[in-house]
Amino acid sequence: MSTVYSVTTLTKELKNLVESKYRFIQVLGEISNLKRPYSGHAYFTLKDDRAQLRAVLFKGSSRYLEKPLEDGQQVICHGRISIYEPRGDYQLIVDSVDFQGSGLLQLRFEKLKKQLAAEGLFNPEKKQEIQGYPKEIVLITSPTGAAVHDFLKIWRQRDYPCNIKIFPVRVQGNEAAEEIGRAIVTVNNQLPDIDCIVLCRGGGSLEDLWPFNEESLARSIAGSRLPVVSAIGHEIDFTISDFCADLRAATPTAAAELLLPNGKQIREQTARLQAALIDRISSKLHFLQQQVNQNRRLLGDMNFLFTNISLRLDHAFYNFYSVMKKRLHREQSRCEDLFSRLHYNSPVARVQMQEQHLQFATEKLLYLARKTISDKENDFGRQVALLDAISPLATLARGYSISSKIDPKSGRKTLLRDSEQVKKEDRVELRLHKGRIECEVLEVNE
Repeated sequence: MSTVYSVTTLTKELKNLVESKYRFIQVLGEISNLKRPYSGHAYFTLKDDRAQLRAVLFKGSSRYLEKPLEDGQQVICHGRISIYEPRGDYQLIVDSVDFQGSGLLQLRFEKLKKQLAAEGLFNPEKKQEIQGYPKEIVLITSPTGAAVHDFLKIWRQRDYPCNIKIFPVRVQGNEAAEEIGRAIVTVNNQLPDIDCIVLCRGGGSLEDLWPFNEESLARSIAGSRLPVVSAIGHEIDFTISDFCADLRAATPTAAAELLLPNGKQIREQTARLQAALIDRISSKLHFLQQQVNQNRRLLGDMNFLFTNISLRLDHAFYNFYSVMKKRLHREQSRCEDLFSRLHYNSPVARVQMQEQHLQFATEKLLYLARKTISDKENDFGRQVALLDAISPLATLARGYSISSKIDPKSGRKTLLRDSEQVKKEDRVELRLHKGRIECEVLEVNE
């Protein structure tokens, strides 16, 4: 007969077998998905081109490392294989680490960087100028990531009338680079009048940011007719996209600060310049009026000659003042129109509208649900009444009973339909509308 193991017993035997066979081993691989929780232990994955192995370096052993662990490092880990019984996972318990230099991804990064630099994709002469006062910007990013919210936060704070469009793409994974490249081509073809494209993505490990180190994406950025701004990761993160882009921003927040002027300062500066211009014009006219009066005194009585000129001058002054006033009023109306359009198209207004739609849909759903439940309750009541009308229990309530013969050995009950089924001294059960009666047969009559 084969042995049946419990999960605990089998796991313990496997753990003893693995730990006895792989007590002292060395494993070569690249560090990935490094995590350091509050306990101080280091949890990571050792990987190569074909496989992965979970590993843990306890806090006590980490004190003897020559340098801290980082994602992408190529290392040789010394330790032992063990099985973590609660999850049934096997892992490498690391005692010491030998560092072998940069990982495979870092080597690929450096190789591609040198190749593209040799081809001239990073040349400053090829960089396009970024518009100082953009009217329309396209963000190629994940719509649910923190990067896009950081950019839009600065946009709202700057209060600058610039239209922001979001082109949703994946920014992590094997297919992300190709998807971002297609997005750049699509924006160039369908939105040729925008001022610039911004690639947004928050920070992460070298693996997380790897789509922005792919050659295909680098060539898509270099081939863009529209200026491209790279806002990838944190300040310390550099990608191939940063070198190919026309402008590199340390973070998405920094990109927004570089591209978007301060709307409030612009309006204040415009008001100051307007006031200064009016003041200078008034001063100049006053000065010219004084010169005219002085020349009139020097020339003597020439009122008749210069009366017409004075009238023309006054008329020109008021015409100029009227034209300037109308132009300033027109520009002010245009600014107010832009601000109203910006407010109408703001995410807050759209969210409020969607909330109203959601509330209406919720009320409609609740009404339909209550109506359906009420209909079902009415139908259920009719079915209960019908069942109660045809129920055998209703028949018993009118004075009838159900007779069953009781087998003395097994206690099994057999429904009686004929007097020939019983004989004298047999036990019989009578089921009434309320309760049961057990009887003994004294006489059988046909």
